[in-house]
Amino acid sequence: MVKVNKKYKDRLFRMVFNRKEELLSLYNAVSHSEYTNPEDLEIHTLDDVIYMKMKNDLAFLIDDVLNLWEHQSTWNPNMPVRGAFYIVEEYRKYIEQKGLNLYGSRLITLPIPQFYVFYNGLKEEPDNVELKLSNAFSTLHPELEPCMEFKAVMVNINRGHNKSLMEQCSALREYAEFVARIREWMKAGADLLEAIGEVIDSCIRDGILAEFLSSHRAEVFEVLLTEYDEQRHIASEKEASREEGMQAGIRKGHREAAINLFERGLCIKDIAVICKETYCLIAEWYEEWKISKGVSR
Repeated sequence: MVKVNKKYKDRLFRMVFNRKEELLSLYNAVSHSEYTNPEDLEIHTLDDVIYMKMKNDLAFLIDDVLNLWEHQSTWNPNMPVRGAFYIVEEYRKYIEQKGLNLYGSRLITLPIPQFYVFYNGLKEEPDNVELKLSNAFSTLHPELEPCMEFKAVMVNINRGHNKSLMEQCSALREYAEFVARIREWMKAGADLLEAIGEVIDSCIRDGILAEFLSSHRAEVFEVLLTEYDEQRHIASEKEASREEGMQAGIRKGHREAAINLFERGLCIKDIAVICKETYCLIAEWYEEWKISKGVSR
């Protein structure tokens, strides 16, 4: 049994907006600006800060505005708290890179922070919601004024929401449509591998993320899948052979997936990426599959 990767939309969002052209297009739509040069963007995305174990989806600087962007497939009221951690680390990096003196007599200048959370979960939410860090503060002392605030703007990017924003950014509109089609197939009870292939094919035909899906078909497959259910392969195994049974089960699941992909016409190289197996092993399974089907290629 193949399961949908619960984090697939987060990873897919980063993949789609990894190119500066798409990133700038979405920024213009969100901020009502008209920047034309993608090179004006300076990427600042946090990448697994070792001592804090933090990683955000997208962060970039443009015209002295520091933008923090997160994608969420589940509703999370704690995003301002997370955003506060992100912005502190971003400012630490910025101050260090610019050589600013925090202990001098002159006031330093920092870029203006903006924090957007792009939401496309199943829970129905309005087009836009402002979330505040102060919402998380204790209410035991109402007479005290908090010394800090941090805001996150939640933007609903499900199909049918924020129509004006979608009209201004075709990449966002097409991303929302792709996700919606995957959901529709899964809701109808379709086989996951079939659903992914059909949605990718239909989107390419309809000009929805066509260039991206054509160029990154194997990577998109990998993002949409999770590991196979290991436990079902080792349920009847004794504790002493648990590890061996687990590995055998994983390999069996990968082989079944590879056969499904052979029948869909994917090449061995792409299937090796999707199944996370060696090229040689996939080629061996391919030859066995050809013999079983009487295929001659």
